[in-house]
Amino acid sequence: MANQQTHLDQIFAALADPTRRAIVMRLCAGEASVGELADPFDMALPSFMKHIRVLQTSGLVLSEKSGRVRTCRLSPDALLGAEDWFQQQRAIWEARLDRFEAYVMKLKKERAGVKRPSRTTKRKGSE
Repeated sequence: MANQQTHLDQIFAALADPTRRAIVMRLCAGEASVGELADPFDMALPSFMKHIRVLQTSGLVLSEKSGRVRTCRLSPDALLGAEDWFQQQRAIWEARLDRFEAYVMKLKKERAGVKRPSRTTKRKGSE
């Protein structure tokens, strides 16, 4: 369980940065060399490579080196843990909202059962 939590932390940490999210979005279109991935960003290659390493450590990106070219591709299976976590959270919140809705409906029924005096009815002693 602790290993799953660590992996989930790595995924969320990797996706917390806009540059890394942009890299992941680009890789959704297909594999690309590091040079192609770095091209739209105004940063030095060593700085960009730090982003690639974070994505690789999280398991989101896999890379292979052929000669002088390092090609990256997305590893969508890495998101399965995060997807499971989101589904669990959704189930918890849906159950809470269902209970809240039932409570609100109960209050409405209770209030509807209590008859309130009409405003047009004069109270004793106010004449």
